[in-house]
Amino acid sequence: MEWKCIVFDMDGTLTQTNQLIYDSFNHIASVFTAKTYTAREIQAMFGPPEEEALLSIVRRDRIAEAMKEYLTYYRAHHHRLARLYPGIEEILRSVKQSGKSLALFTGKGRATAQITLEEFHIDKYFDCVVTGNDVLRYKPSSEGLRIIMERLGYRPEELLMVGDSVADVGAAHDAGVRIAAVLWDSYGREDVLRMKTDFLFHDVQEFEGWIKRQIG
Repeated sequence: MEWKCIVFDMDGTLTQTNQLIYDSFNHIASVFTAKTYTAREIQAMFGPPEEEALLSIVRRDRIAEAMKEYLTYYRAHHHRLARLYPGIEEILRSVKQSGKSLALFTGKGRATAQITLEEFHIDKYFDCVVTGNDVLRYKPSSEGLRIIMERLGYRPEELLMVGDSVADVGAAHDAGVRIAAVLWDSYGREDVLRMKTDFLFHDVQEFEGWIKRQIG
């Protein structure tokens, strides 16, 4: 089957942003509480966008204040703590030039996703962006994939999902979409390896060679 649309996750797939996220969460913890969280404790908060995830740290009546502080820190430290994986922009450019559609399906909130897209100058590649603020049910629900299919007019068999997490694999399965699991920076690597995936890649270069053959 020839895929007509490639759907990418963001954190851990396109971008190395985990440390930025951990530090941003702990910045909020330092401002609003006296606690510091481990990476594993912060990972346990992942799923919903930041407005919901930060409720594990901040009372609901202070979440607007906390989000303003979070976004200020996230943007200010993005250049220092985040990077686009080498080779990723070439992949996006090649897919775009092939005439395929590109979509982004991330659990991040709209504001942080937009900051990262703009900072890395990759927003121009995507025909559709679905964030955690655009769905009622978060990954591993397939709601975001179904929104993409509805907006762009594709069927499940015409999509390929590319992601690094258990939630990405689950969302693809739920939608009946094939999944390429990428493990170059997956914090859930061992769990993903135990799941049924259609394709599996351990580094960007391996994936780049494969995807270029698929779209060629």
